[in-house]
Order: sequence, then structure tokens, then C-alpha cells
Amino acid sequence: MPQIIFLPHEEICPEGAVIEAEPGTTICDAAQEHGIEIEHACEKSCACTTCHVIVREGFDSLNEASEDEEDLLDKAWGLEPESRLSCQAEVGKKDLVVEIPKYTINQVSENH
Repeated sequence: MPQIIFLPHEEICPEGAVIEAEPGTTICDAAQEHGIEIEHACEKSCACTTCHVIVREGFDSLNEASEDEEDLLDKAWGLEPESRLSCQAEVGKKDLVVEIPKYTINQVSENH
């Protein structure tokens, strides 16, 4: 089973984490199942960018981004070529290294 390595994030995952995920599971769902609370203001419906992540390794093993996802990513803070919405990015067969950006464009967070 592929692993997702989350790089340290000062609020969400201060120590970083290594989890296992079934292929076909989204990065967001896998994180949530392991207590990593990636923000997802639109309830994972591909309508915002609060679950934006940067896939540092294994990007090519993910499913292809939809046009809607790519349009939304243009609005994400800190966009990079390996950016994905974690609610849409499905784990493939390779391990992933994922960075959760420090900021989102969300004005109000339910966690604060």
C-alpha cells in the first residue's frame, strides 16, 4: 500500500507524518482518516482551494486534474506546478511526499 509522507506544518502536523493509503483514496480523505486535519471549506466538492497541497514527490502517479480543479488552483495561495486540491487528488501506486502550504485564501477557519 502506498505511503503518504506529510512534511511538517506548524499547526496541522508539526512533526510531519507517514501514513498508508489505499489507491483511489484522495489525499484529503487519507489525511482525515489519520487525524491530519487538512482544511476543506467546501466539504470536498471542488469548489474552493482550502485543501490545496503541493505534491513534492509522486505527482505523476496521481489521477489527472479536472478542468474545474485546474481553474480553482489558479486562485490558490502559493501555487506551484505540483499543486493539487487534496480533495480531488487520488493516490496511485507510488509513495507521495506532500507539503501543506502555510496559508490558504480562506478568510475564516473553523479550527481557530
